[in-house]
Amino acid sequence: MTELAWIDAALSAARPKAVGALLRYFRDLDQAEEAFQEACLRALKTWPVNGPPRDPAAWLILVGRNVALDDVRRRSKTQALPPEEILSDLDDAEADLAERLDSAHYRDDVLRLLFICCHPDLPAVQQIALALRIVSGLTVGEIARAFLVGEAAMEQRITRAKSRVAAAAVPFETPGAVERSERLGSVAAMIYLLFNEGYSATGGSAHVRASLCEEAIRLARLLLGLFPGEPEIMGLTALLLFQHARARARLDSDGNIVLLEDQDRGLWNRDMIAEGLALVDKALRHRRPGSYQVQAAIAALHARGAAAGHGLGGDRCALCHARKTTALARRHPQPGGRGR
Repeated sequence: MTELAWIDAALSAARPKAVGALLRYFRDLDQAEEAFQEACLRALKTWPVNGPPRDPAAWLILVGRNVALDDVRRRSKTQALPPEEILSDLDDAEADLAERLDSAHYRDDVLRLLFICCHPDLPAVQQIALALRIVSGLTVGEIARAFLVGEAAMEQRITRAKSRVAAAAVPFETPGAVERSERLGSVAAMIYLLFNEGYSATGGSAHVRASLCEEAIRLARLLLGLFPGEPEIMGLTALLLFQHARARARLDSDGNIVLLEDQDRGLWNRDMIAEGLALVDKALRHRRPGSYQVQAAIAALHARGAAAGHGLGGDRCALCHARKTTALARRHPQPGGRGR
């Protein structure tokens, strides 16, 4: 991996944690995003020289917060921060922050960030656009191209979404158990819609936009990391993995859709399928069925088969299990199940 590549990977991985923490500090999406961007610029200057910090997210939070505070001080004509070379030497401060920012802090910050992007006052398309910009870090141009709209139009959508969030006076405190339960379905639905937009593109000549599918899977894994014992999130992640595992076989050489029964299963991503099978089996053992788990259980039957229909006809136990799960889900629907 090249120097630039590992830095880019580290910044992308740390983004949700860092932006979430900066949002908690400043309670303003724009300010949190700008502080993170400034911290990234300093990372590009200092990390190649000093090496990667022990906790990239903690480093970015500390630098982003200091840079933003420095800007406030300059505007109020008070004392500025120390010179760049001193500010960049953050070993001791970074270690202290890493001790205090344990996984519980990160979890609440990222969860709060996801909840804000999926605020119920926002239309679904604005939720997706805001999450792609704030949580995933895609540029406005990248998001606009993904949805086949002009960059100015997408900029307006994201601006309107931020304005709605600000006007709604969204609380920035750590979400309670009831709120987590109520809003978790909204976050999962946003990820599901994002994947669907990539899997079955709604506009233009492209049938599949793989980058959106991959980003949805990344966000699903992020959500699963926050709720490792939630079977519906396991089911959601498994479902996306099963569907995306077939990406290379879904289009022919002319870019036309290839139906499931005609696909070359040798092109399917077996690592993704194995990960999905493990997740769906674990989810169903909880015996708390939901719509994502049902869809994932059905997709698992197709994924297990060596040829079209093989998994459905040859794996009677799995088929029976999926039917029982479907029946249970109908008798015990999950909150928001229809929209998922």
